[in-house]
Amino acid sequence: MPKITIMAFFGIFNKKKKETLDKGLEKSSQSFLSKISKAIAGKSKVDEDVLDDLEEVLITSDVGVNTTIKIIERIEERVARDKYVSTSELNSILKDEIASLLAENNTEDLDDWELPTDHKPYVILVVGVNGVGKTTTIGKLAYQFKAAGKKVYLGAADTFRAAAVDQLCIWGERVGVPVIKQQMGSDPASVAYDTLSSAKANNADVVIIDTAGRLHNKVGLMNELKKIKDVMKKVLPEAPDEVLLILDGSTGQNAFEQAKQFSAVTNITSMAVTKLDGTAKGGVVIGISDQLKVPVQYIGLGEGMEDLQLFNKKEFVESLFADRH
Repeated sequence: MPKITIMAFFGIFNKKKKETLDKGLEKSSQSFLSKISKAIAGKSKVDEDVLDDLEEVLITSDVGVNTTIKIIERIEERVARDKYVSTSELNSILKDEIASLLAENNTEDLDDWELPTDHKPYVILVVGVNGVGKTTTIGKLAYQFKAAGKKVYLGAADTFRAAAVDQLCIWGERVGVPVIKQQMGSDPASVAYDTLSSAKANNADVVIIDTAGRLHNKVGLMNELKKIKDVMKKVLPEAPDEVLLILDGSTGQNAFEQAKQFSAVTNITSMAVTKLDGTAKGGVVIGISDQLKVPVQYIGLGEGMEDLQLFNKKEFVESLFADRH
């Protein structure tokens, strides 16, 4: 079947991509590199003490314990193999090992990710707890798809919070795309059904559906998401094409825990990590990407409509280690 890459959609924003990425990761990068500098201060050789300090740096940078252990073990192997590794080489080695680790997991960089064109609309079901930037991310995605000439429909299936429906409607007006909604307390699956039916009848290219993010009742959430998926398949057998989990990067390890919990209740196919510009916890992206083996598809690097970027592992690591002086 013919396919077009999603980069064709987002390519119009690529001109400023590196600048936005570097600016958005500035706090994380400065914190990370500053901690490493302190860890190796006054030392010329990478030894056990330096590695212990480096382990602490990675964990306190929200990389996560399991991913940190993997990285440290790789550097230990390198030190054992090369006999002598100077501390001046550590940044370069660490960058290489993190990039290598991320490249080995079963996710592709999104320069190669393809959007199917054998059916339409392409349906994205969005999940995540309240407050992570879910609705804002949906709005930015809608804006970017529309700016690329695509016909977009939004579905307000978080029917338990009036604020969620209102916020999505505001984004719909701002971007200039229709929002399908029902009364408060309506069946979310019914909203999803109406959205897909309307989008299909009007030959839409992309449908993005918001859902409620109540993790405290996992069984209820699991049943609700299953019902939404089942109802959508009555309109479009392929739907949803994507289940996108939104995480707030500024919460560090809490984001990782949320990712694990959502993965337990539904089949997450992609993730977006938001609010990275306001935090020094950008290392969480490394741990999430490595541990969950689910692609981090987008990263949020600011308030602007164009500040939602496709995630590229290599570019992310380069920016994290970039000398900004």
